[in-house]
Amino acid sequence: MADFQIVAAVLFVIALAIFVYIKRKNLETKQVIPYFIYFSMYKTKLGLSLMDSISKKYRKIVMSLGYFGILVGFIGMAIICYALINNLYTLFTEPEATSGVGLVLPFKGKGIFYVPFFYWIISIFVIAVVHEFSHGLIARAHNLKVKSSGFAFLAIVIPVIPAAFVEPDEKALRKRPHKEQLSVFAAGPLANIVTAFFCLAILYYAFTPMVNAIVEPNWIKISDYVEGGQKFPAESSGMQIGELIQQVDDYPTPYVENLSLVLKNKKPDDVVTIKTDKSSYRIKLAKNPENESSAFLGAYLEQGTKINEGIKSSYGEFLPNALLWMSGLFVILFILNLGIGLFNLVPLGPLDGGRMMQLALHKLLDVDRGNRVWNFIGLVFFLIILINLAAGFGLFKIF
Repeated sequence: MADFQIVAAVLFVIALAIFVYIKRKNLETKQVIPYFIYFSMYKTKLGLSLMDSISKKYRKIVMSLGYFGILVGFIGMAIICYALINNLYTLFTEPEATSGVGLVLPFKGKGIFYVPFFYWIISIFVIAVVHEFSHGLIARAHNLKVKSSGFAFLAIVIPVIPAAFVEPDEKALRKRPHKEQLSVFAAGPLANIVTAFFCLAILYYAFTPMVNAIVEPNWIKISDYVEGGQKFPAESSGMQIGELIQQVDDYPTPYVENLSLVLKNKKPDDVVTIKTDKSSYRIKLAKNPENESSAFLGAYLEQGTKINEGIKSSYGEFLPNALLWMSGLFVILFILNLGIGLFNLVPLGPLDGGRMMQLALHKLLDVDRGNRVWNFIGLVFFLIILINLAAGFGLFKIF
């Protein structure tokens, strides 16, 4: 049976393609690779009056937040640059290392950070609206005209990823002091980072206590196999992803910690009997690639849970499942807002971080030398991201 989330994602892409086709005469399209990768914008006036209202009523506060965003922006830029360079170094020095860069999509695949469709579409909407509205809000606080707002679509042959945008008057913006320009550019990433920690606070103080009361341990779930150029015991034994490990030899394993303790007392080549919710397996443990004296199962594990029977009998299943779903949504909102907010600070081309870096280099050097250095930095980080993406898709293993 087809996964409902996957079906919903496919229907959404089809609906998006139909919308883009119907509105094609009203779209402004920029071709990256003609007819293969392109970016289309549908201009509206949505949200502009709200930007004006807030920026007029709270101008000093909004402007102060914009200037604070400059500091956060450059700190965030340093963090994401270090993370990308460090991940690149790890890829070349540790064969089993995974890429730190991937596409965020509601489809499963190599090199893709999979997010279930409804989490994905809600998160994309929140991230885009918060990010772009903040750019417009800071621009209006500095009395810069915002010409339009609207929806955008990144397409790979067909529209795949929806987005949003605001369009400040670029000519007027370039004439403003660097401090004002920087605050406009930094506003979007700052808003995403603040939203991320706001979601984390809600998750920690509201949802975590409720989830702890609702769920109880339900053995250990096999979430994936460890890859390493060979089949490790978990995969070669026939154990399937999604099975729940209930017992190793005579030891029950309701928690991941229980299983870890049992395996810690085993040695490579020891044979164990693992009982799951589906079957029972006789498995010869392998050597841990990172420590050959340790036993290794070769599976990624996560703590399985189920709804507490007392909660289920009192409230039924809908309410607890709805709370668990909402908790998962806030986890995704935290991860994606933080990740995309920081990624936007990479000093590359049209990204907010790229524009901030260009202005900083103009200030430190003259415009011509600053642009030359900026182009070089952008090229370096473009290649770093490209290599990380290639590693995520497994292209390194071809060689």
